[in-house]
Amino acid sequence: MVAEELKFLVIEDDDFQREIIVDILGRLGAMKVTEARTGTEALNYLNDEKPNSIDIILCDLNMPEMDGMEFLRHIGNSHSSIATIIMSALDGALIDSVRKMASAYGTYLLGAIEKPITPANLETLFSLFKSRDVKQRKELNQGSLFTLGEILEGLTNGDFVPFFQPKIQLSSGRLIGAEALARWVHPERGVIAPYAFIDLLEKSGNIDILTFIMLEESAKACKLIHAQGHKISISVNLSLTSLADTKLADKITRVVSESGLDPKYIILEITETAAMTEMAPALENLARLRMKGFGLSIDDYGTGYSSMQQIARIAFTELKIDQSFVREMTTSNVSKVLINSSIEMATRLQIKCTAEGIETKNDLEQLKGMNCDLGQGYYIAKPMSFENFLKFCNQSLSN
Repeated sequence: MVAEELKFLVIEDDDFQREIIVDILGRLGAMKVTEARTGTEALNYLNDEKPNSIDIILCDLNMPEMDGMEFLRHIGNSHSSIATIIMSALDGALIDSVRKMASAYGTYLLGAIEKPITPANLETLFSLFKSRDVKQRKELNQGSLFTLGEILEGLTNGDFVPFFQPKIQLSSGRLIGAEALARWVHPERGVIAPYAFIDLLEKSGNIDILTFIMLEESAKACKLIHAQGHKISISVNLSLTSLADTKLADKITRVVSESGLDPKYIILEITETAAMTEMAPALENLARLRMKGFGLSIDDYGTGYSSMQQIARIAFTELKIDQSFVREMTTSNVSKVLINSSIEMATRLQIKCTAEGIETKNDLEQLKGMNCDLGQGYYIAKPMSFENFLKFCNQSLSN
């Protein structure tokens, strides 16, 4: 999305600095730029105008009356669908801390950049802005529109299906697999993303219903894709809360075996954003799954609890770098260092490293340069229905 299609709000108390930023936006093609000297002035404007009057906010941190941190808190609470870019001359590590704070408040953050601002830095961040992000955040906020009863009814009716996002080998571009992502094909509201139902299913203890639907459908799909000549693997998300059941591994093995698929073609992704409370049964399940031939992936690496402890305890076959680090790789040196360290660690442990959230060619090229093994993201391909994924597989084979 180019700058001329976007509406900007620049918040900077220094008149000269603000003029420079507005001038840069003009040179990038921006035609609608609103200015504010303070966070208070900016909030008053946003509260008085229509919700869609601004697409992207460029916000200084060190301001009088209301500093940037307080402003970001207000934005997260009341205008979370508006994208925000943090600007500051402060230390890079401090900017990175504020970035994490903003994300915790629910702010839709494109990134944080150090002053002086350059057109190239802004263009990189603008390229990350997509209307799909706003749509996803609205779906997240609208999750409460669905009751647990409605979700369970949808599960019973077979309305939940896997969509498949391709994973490629970055060095060659070869298709090697896909991640199965749950989608609710609602009879009235169309395709609903996971934000609207995952949390409620986990909190109510019903997540296993969805997990086994995704597992069964993914195993069948993988078997069909193999019949077309594509020996790929499918990754299926497994909730950490499910691992307390010591019979889980046997149940998973039975479902996959009944489909006729060799377990080595199924990778189970364990998201580490939840604490592993039932340690012993979880480790038993994961060890048994590896023994049966399943791959194990630590998902969202670096965002959750005791990452290194988890890797030391569990025989993972894959480490997935969270998309938040990939998106900030160009503008945050900390993120770039963490990605590089993760890749090096995975290499030394002889496990695959997959980067999520590859949005641009620059992302892909940088990750290739760091010798990251695999990648997925919108630049490669969006999640798609089984029918479209099969077409994608056939096109990949012919290229």
